[in-house]
Amino acid sequence: MNSAGPSPKAEDAAGSDPEQDALRARILAQPDLVLEDHRIMRALIAANEKAMGGNIVDLRGIAMERLEARLDRLEDTHRSVIAAAYDNLAGTNQVHRAILAMLDPTGFEAFLRNLGTEVATILRVDSIRLVLETDHPEDPGSIERLGDVLAVVRPGFIDAYLTGPRGRQPIRPVTLRQATPEGEAVYGERGNWIRSEALLRLDLGEDRLPGLLALGAEDPHQFTPAQGTDLLTFFGGVFERQMRRWLG
Repeated sequence: MNSAGPSPKAEDAAGSDPEQDALRARILAQPDLVLEDHRIMRALIAANEKAMGGNIVDLRGIAMERLEARLDRLEDTHRSVIAAAYDNLAGTNQVHRAILAMLDPTGFEAFLRNLGTEVATILRVDSIRLVLETDHPEDPGSIERLGDVLAVVRPGFIDAYLTGPRGRQPIRPVTLRQATPEGEAVYGERGNWIRSEALLRLDLGEDRLPGLLALGAEDPHQFTPAQGTDLLTFFGGVFERQMRRWLG
């Protein structure tokens, strides 16, 4: 008669848990599931530190925490870069659509009216005004018909408006800023609710006074000095060439 006790294998078989066996088998088959899950890895490290006791410093755990923090920063930067790329692509498409719409009209009045309607809608601005300096008064009827878009001012007004009342701001091809009280001279009655603006200084050719294309927005944060101006510079260059063609 055999008096030996049950074998270890028999004990393991008798005491095994099917759920634990299934979990163990899955981990052994796909260890990447554990390694790629940050919460599981942190739980394993915490359990290991607890088992070692409070008098032992786990340098591997500290290094892993620092690597995780660095990875989080890299992921945040990656997301920011992707978001900026999408914003830039959307802005490029928006400006291209506005330029195509600007090229459609075949007459100067239609060109200006289209500027204040379709082009303004595409650029998502609340007001577009073309400001022209002149030494001679224009036809009052023409100004009245195009008053929603066209503003005629005295020589020197544009540079003074761009530099501000104290003349401290430099004159750039494109200026992004908060609206000023002097905006009523540019936007007319709408100047009361324009809160930010993009100002495109126009070179209309030799022996001609400068012009200004003013894009006004009710949102005070739509145009700020921290934003890039490359797309608006390009838009302003196309607009200059169109204006030179109309002015002959």
